[in-house]
Amino acid sequence: MRHITVVAEHEYKVHIDEHFEGVLHSISQSHSKIFVVAPAFVAETFHLERVLHALENATLFIVPEGEHQKDIAVVEKIWQALGENGLTRSDAVVAIGGGATTDLGGFAAATWLRGISWYAIPTTLAAMVDASVGGKTGINSHAGKNLIGAFHSPTGVHIDLRFLATLSDRDFAAGLAEVIKVGFIRDASILDILQKQNTVSSARTVAEDLIFRSVAVKADVVSADFQESRLREILNYGHTFGHALEKISHYEMRHGEAVSIGLVFAAELSGKLLGLNMDDISLHRTLLQQFGLPTSTNVPFGPLLELMRSDKKARGSMLRFIGLNSVGNPHWLEDVSSEVLESTYERMGP
Repeated sequence: MRHITVVAEHEYKVHIDEHFEGVLHSISQSHSKIFVVAPAFVAETFHLERVLHALENATLFIVPEGEHQKDIAVVEKIWQALGENGLTRSDAVVAIGGGATTDLGGFAAATWLRGISWYAIPTTLAAMVDASVGGKTGINSHAGKNLIGAFHSPTGVHIDLRFLATLSDRDFAAGLAEVIKVGFIRDASILDILQKQNTVSSARTVAEDLIFRSVAVKADVVSADFQESRLREILNYGHTFGHALEKISHYEMRHGEAVSIGLVFAAELSGKLLGLNMDDISLHRTLLQQFGLPTSTNVPFGPLLELMRSDKKARGSMLRFIGLNSVGNPHWLEDVSSEVLESTYERMGP
């Protein structure tokens, strides 16, 4: 078992390779009550009712699958259940699921009694390397993704590698998009590792190492800039375009699939404005396509542009992006014109 420390508004650890049953038992002993949030698939597959029944002080709350759970109506139901179960500041929320569940569970904990403890037990690769770490919690709105939220760090993040065996190749590959992102912005050794893996199945064999390296980067960045005053924005490389694409698909696309296309867009933009060399731009496509991830879209650019204007990094009418001067050397692109963005989009091809 390995541990990584994150320093935010409080210090906590990300524990890699431990069994969730023991984690739940330990958490239940640390709090008077625990409120467990999980989608039905996770609850059924891992027999959460049976596991929690043995704890006596735990309540299981089932939420919708995917991004559909990140809705204010779902949050209101959670608040009602928290009240009915009498959760106080000595109690805790536990979010077991993918990134949408850890976003939702963390937000519910952040807003109940102005903030109670919460724990993340991520079940997808994307959640393990990104969503569950860093203290960003939130839900979606009609205006865009993650525009309603709070910075509220978990008390602990507990990664059970057994969950990865339940992921389809599509879902595992979607998580690899976030891993590849980290490789480009900070740790090129991740790219070296992945270039030696020819398939998703092969990448699964190095999952623990990829998770450790990715979380280590995120922990370092978050510890230096918890509330995203500037440095932490580099973790959004590829996400401005990706979030717009995800939203316009009504969240039918996996988050990582949208980010994959967003990474190619960001690389092309970096080539145009920062001189990122063609080999590095091509490496984006090569690595992503190696694991079956999409690198282009036929969605009309106009609607995507409007959604990008609501991105969290935007300042007034200024569109801002994270780009790359070179691998491991991110750069902030300020006030990028719509004409440049459209021409960049056209270069991505069908």
